[in-house]
Amino acid sequence: MRYQQMRVLCMFDLPMETKADQRDYRIFRKELLSNGFVMLQYSIYYRTVPNRPAGKKYETILKRLIPKAGEVRLLYVSEKQFEEMQLLVGTKGYQEEVIGSQKLVVI
Repeated sequence: MRYQQMRVLCMFDLPMETKADQRDYRIFRKELLSNGFVMLQYSIYYRTVPNRPAGKKYETILKRLIPKAGEVRLLYVSEKQFEEMQLLVGTKGYQEEVIGSQKLVVI
């Protein structure tokens, strides 16, 4: 069996209108972090997995954590695809970021 390291991207929209919604959001986000997900942007988190079947474990975990009014999308991308991601920013919020296995962020 050949292993190809992948990233699981978790993108979500959760309501924040009531106190209960806000509580559900905090619980969902804390569970993402405790399961090894890292924030890429607001409401977009990722986690490195050795292969797609290993990512299915986290898919199962997230399915049971989704708030009733929430919407969550998972996307599996190869390490190569993730490293080729382009960051486009305007001049006001200029940031330089290195995507991939090197975890260097210059702000």
